[in-house]
Amino acid sequence: MIKQVWLNLPVKDIQQSKQFFTDLGFSFAQYGNSSTSVGLVIGASNTVVMLFAEPVFESFTHQPNADTRQCSEILISFDAESKEEVDEMAARVKKAGGVVFAKPSEIQGWMYGCGFTDLDGHRWNMLYMDSSKMPGS
Repeated sequence: MIKQVWLNLPVKDIQQSKQFFTDLGFSFAQYGNSSTSVGLVIGASNTVVMLFAEPVFESFTHQPNADTRQCSEILISFDAESKEEVDEMAARVKKAGGVVFAKPSEIQGWMYGCGFTDLDGHRWNMLYMDSSKMPGS
């Protein structure tokens, strides 16, 4: 039975990526941290996104890494507790050197979110969901 899932992403510079996510308020796992990897912890379920130096990632996948300037290879979404938290994240992303590609806004009348890219162009999505406004509720 599967107990845990890890997502893996290639990054150009482990230390710069670690600083970027530290600036956004994320924490890191106590394992997997080295000069070629770091474990980014997301949420109360402690989902781990392993960030690997690009050559290490390629050695696992046996394929070249996606060019995130040309295409998206993943969209990692996570929740927010409020609209204000989404707005704060968008501001932190800009300050830390990321790009907000979808400014904070209402989505379908019951969600509020923003989309951003990290330093390596991986896409992230933060959403606040008001289930009381969800269609059919």
